[in-house]
Amino acid sequence: MNKLTKVGCSALCGSLAAISAANAGDLTVTGGADMTWSSKGGTTTGNGLGIGSNYTLKGSGELANGWTHDLTIAIANADAFSAATINLGMGGLGKLSFDQGNSGNGIAAFDDKMPTAWEESWGAGLSTGVRLPLGSGASQNVMYTTPTVLGTTMTFTLAPDYGTSDTGDKATANSGDSWDQSMDATININPSLGTEILSSLNVYAAASSIEAQHYKAAADDKYEGVAGVTYDIGPLSLGAQVSADYTGIDSEDKGNQAGAYNTYKNWAFGVAFNVNDDLSISYGGWEAKKAGYTDSTTAQPNEDKRTVIVRSTQVAYTMGGASFRIANVKAENVLWAAGDNQNATIISLGLAF
Repeated sequence: MNKLTKVGCSALCGSLAAISAANAGDLTVTGGADMTWSSKGGTTTGNGLGIGSNYTLKGSGELANGWTHDLTIAIANADAFSAATINLGMGGLGKLSFDQGNSGNGIAAFDDKMPTAWEESWGAGLSTGVRLPLGSGASQNVMYTTPTVLGTTMTFTLAPDYGTSDTGDKATANSGDSWDQSMDATININPSLGTEILSSLNVYAAASSIEAQHYKAAADDKYEGVAGVTYDIGPLSLGAQVSADYTGIDSEDKGNQAGAYNTYKNWAFGVAFNVNDDLSISYGGWEAKKAGYTDSTTAQPNEDKRTVIVRSTQVAYTMGGASFRIANVKAENVLWAAGDNQNATIISLGLAF
């Protein structure tokens, strides 16, 4: 990790009046590189070798009243700008987070909290078509986080125009689509009650509402929700969650789209075991199902076409700044195509600096 320290300075104007510069904080740089080999059963993969690199800039400082502030800028593979977030810690008043729409604010932070040795079960080598709760997380937004009281923390997120992101200072943006603002609320409860046995229990829930610009008659309001629980028992971590996504389309009102599904329902689970400080293994899965067919006069497609099933076994080993990971993924009805069953094995070497 490279650490750059920015120092305050003062300058003289033409009138020789001194202008005092604000005392600045620290800027750190962290990053990593990943090399993977992927093999997909039953398909021609061609070049299975993949390389990814990224780095993150993080600055931090403190105000005179004790409040803290920090900036995080993530740069993804091939120098692609990924995310920028500014956090203002207000002590006992909570925290404000200003995000440019590429991170996990709002319900997006709860899309998949299942224990895993490496990646999410749906995110390790196969494009399965699983729909995740997203809410305001993909839009430029502001989030308020409450102080933790009795093990309970809540967040409230607002995206003034759903779909816009990366708007610079002194600028405005309009997504130009049929969606208006979005609002998310989340709650995470650690009901330890002063007992050791409950200290690692977390119960969480989140909801999102995305308003439609009704005059465009593209759809009705969207709604998303998620609820789950995770629990650690020594080296063993367990988790289960459910989520749902209502798209806003229907056959009679704003959507005016017959013969389509308007609801996606998911349930997920994860089990991870830390063999020691360096080695961990996990097994997890997702099941996603379409529901809410908008044409009652037409028979719905067969059950297989409405359900995607994913299972993933993973192993991760860390040795200093290097991590070795293996994931085996199996999926049924990939991308909602009945009978399209696929499997993949991914071997990964990650280097951190």
